[in-house]
Amino acid sequence: MSAPSRPLLARDVASPAGTAAIRCVLVVDDSRVQRRILAVSLLRWGLRVIEAGSAEEALAHPAVAEVDLVLSDWVMPGMDGLAFCRAFRALPRATYGYFILLTSKGEKAEIARGLDAGADDFLTKPVAADELRARILAGERILRMEREVGAKNRALAEALDKLQEVYDSLDRDLIEARKLQQTLVHERHRDFGAGAVSLLLRPSGHVGGDLVGYFPVNSRRLAMYAIDVSGHGVASAFMAARLAGLMSTAANNQNVAVAVGAYGQPEAWPPELVAARLNQMMLRDVDIGQYFTMLYAEADLVTGRVSLVQAGHPHPALIRADGRVESVGEGGLPIGLIEGAEYSRVTIDMAPGDRLLMMSDGMTEADGPSGELGDEGLAAMIARNAGLSGPDLLEALVWELAAFHGSDEFRDDVSGVLFSFAGAVPSTRAPPEA
Repeated sequence: MSAPSRPLLARDVASPAGTAAIRCVLVVDDSRVQRRILAVSLLRWGLRVIEAGSAEEALAHPAVAEVDLVLSDWVMPGMDGLAFCRAFRALPRATYGYFILLTSKGEKAEIARGLDAGADDFLTKPVAADELRARILAGERILRMEREVGAKNRALAEALDKLQEVYDSLDRDLIEARKLQQTLVHERHRDFGAGAVSLLLRPSGHVGGDLVGYFPVNSRRLAMYAIDVSGHGVASAFMAARLAGLMSTAANNQNVAVAVGAYGQPEAWPPELVAARLNQMMLRDVDIGQYFTMLYAEADLVTGRVSLVQAGHPHPALIRADGRVESVGEGGLPIGLIEGAEYSRVTIDMAPGDRLLMMSDGMTEADGPSGELGDEGLAAMIARNAGLSGPDLLEALVWELAAFHGSDEFRDDVSGVLFSFAGAVPSTRAPPEA
C-alpha cells in the first residue's frame, strides 16, 4: 500500500497549520487487520486515530462525541454499521461528524439505506489508499464549510442577542414614552356647564403622532383641536409633543392661538390665522420635512356658535339633537406643505343638545372586509350610537371600529374630540384648564 509521507490536510486543502477540520478519526471494524491497515495510512497523514472492534465499543469510548470523522464497517456482529451511524448521529455534539461506511455492497438500494441512516459517503472494501485519501479530503472540505457556517451563525446569534438587548431597552423607553405622551391629554372629559368636551387618543404603536386637546380662551370661549402628524413612531410623537406645547395654557403668551386683547385680556386669533401661523412656523422655523393635518375650533359657550378651520383633516360631524348627522367643513391644505397657504373659516351655530365630533383619519381609513370605513361608514356608525353622550359615544365608536377591522390593533392612530353644547347657564364661569 503506497501512501504519502507528508501530512494530508494542512497542504492539500490549503488550510493553515493546526486549523484542519479533520484531526481525529474513529475506525470501527471487527477485523483487527483491517483496522490496522486503515490506521497506518491515517497516522502517516498526520491524523489521530481511535480504534474500536465493535460499534458498542466505539459508543462507549469517552472521545466518541469529539471525533471529526468515522470510518465504520457496515457488516459487524451485534450492532451493524447502519445502527451505529444512527446512534452516532444521536450523540450530543458541538460540531458535525463526517461518517463513511465501509462496505462490499454496491446496490443502489443499499446505498440509499445508508444515506437514510445518516452516512455521508461510502468506500468499497478492500479500501485503496488513494481513494481513502480522496474521500477524507472531501470530508475535510465539507466539515470546514460546515464549521465556517457554524462560526458565522454563532457570530450572528451573538449580534442578534445584542440587538435584542438594544430592542428591549428601546421597548422599555417607548413604553415610558407612551405613558408620557398620554399625559399630554390631561383630562379626558370635562363638563363646563354650558358645554362639555370629551377626548379620545389611541396610538397604533407605542407612541403616535395624533394629538387632541382643549384650552380656555376667556370666560366664555373654549378652543379645541385635533391634530394628526404625518408618519408614525418617535419622530411624529416628538412633533406632537412640540405642538402640545404650542397649544398649552401654561403660558398664554406662548400659545400660538392666543393673543392679548383689550385691557390685557386673552383673546384667540381667528381659526384661519392660527392655521396660517402654524403653517409658517412649520416651513420656516421647524423645517424638518414633516406636516400635519388639523381641525381647530373655537366655541362660544353662551351662544353655541363655533368657528373652525379644517386643514387637511377629515370633515367633522355635526350630530344634531334629533340624531341627524351632518358633515361640515371645507377641506383645506395640510399644515407645513405649501408656503403662504390660505385657510378658510367655517361657522356653525349649535343648538342645545347638538354635538360636534372631530375624528382622525385613523378611523375613516380603517380597513375591513369590504374595504375602508370611509366618511359614510363613520356617519352610519355615529348614527347608530347617537343616543350615547360624551366618553360613552367615543368608546362605542372605538368598539364598533374594532369589530369592523377585526382587531383592536389599528394600523393608524385613532383620536377624536367631542364637543357637546348644552346651552347657556345663568352664570358662565371661566372653564378650568385642560
